[in-house]
Amino acid sequence: MVSIRRATAADAATVHALMCELAAHQGQRSTVGVSVERMRELLARPEITYLIAERNGREIGYVSWLVRVSLWSGGDYLALDDLFVSDGHRGHGVGERLMSAVAEAADGRVIRWEVAAANVAAQRFYQRIGASLISKIICRWQVEPGAAAES
Repeated sequence: MVSIRRATAADAATVHALMCELAAHQGQRSTVGVSVERMRELLARPEITYLIAERNGREIGYVSWLVRVSLWSGGDYLALDDLFVSDGHRGHGVGERLMSAVAEAADGRVIRWEVAAANVAAQRFYQRIGASLISKIICRWQVEPGAAAES
């Protein structure tokens, strides 16, 4: 049986390990720069939520989100950050259980997230649970401190 619980600061190492597993699954392990100590601090923030799925006392997946505000609507929404189920546990309803828990926590608020265009399996999963897929281009701009002021 799968149980789902909210992660606390004491779960920082577990959350970090699951996050690293997800990044490795996506071929992006080197991009995870957060430390376990920083994760402990983040888990203590009220706008950040991680839910952990466990089977027989073993952590097998998680979902994470932040509460954000839409300046267009003026209302809060949940910005889903990650949904991950460990290899060997996919296809057994764990992802659906995690997403149901997010929907319950949203309490009618919009839930928004991104999925890579190449991740067709995830897109099929999200459509199967009733999500709409809306195409957008994601822009990322990282400017070194002081560099913008020089131009």
